[in-house]
Amino acid sequence: MPNTTIQTGQDWGTVDVGRASASRVAVPKSAAGVARMKALGLVSTEKKFGAGSNSSAHSGSAINARKIEESDDLKLKKVDASLSKAIQQARMAKKMTQKDLATKINEKPQVVAEYENGKAVPNGQIIVKIEKELGVRLPRPGKKPVEKKPSAAVGAVRAGVVAGGPPKRR
Repeated sequence: MPNTTIQTGQDWGTVDVGRASASRVAVPKSAAGVARMKALGLVSTEKKFGAGSNSSAHSGSAINARKIEESDDLKLKKVDASLSKAIQQARMAKKMTQKDLATKINEKPQVVAEYENGKAVPNGQIIVKIEKELGVRLPRPGKKPVEKKPSAAVGAVRAGVVAGGPPKRR
């Protein structure tokens, strides 16, 4: 076999560029070492001002505002008794357990139990899932109907008088 040299275009050897390894000061690991470094003047200590006290979080106005926010009683709407009873009756008519219904609608059994006990916050998506699985239209917690008062404009139109704008050209 002939001796041939294979030339490679890359040099993979490591090269250190820059300063030579500088002498580093060893960090003392014991109390005696720290004391010796302080005596030599290589270590200085400074006391932190206000360390450990977050005064901004405990200012007077913020505490008062937080107490006011915490004292607000937010009552969330719960499921109506008629809805919970309707869910229970429809489920019993299909001879299903709460767990069976929960697995079919991809919810936890606790969710179905909360709806049947009237403790759940109504969620339209879950109610629709239950309706589809049970095949029953469930009573919804709707908005209270607002009584409509006859307005003055309706009476004016009936009388032939239209307010607002110039008369129409014919």
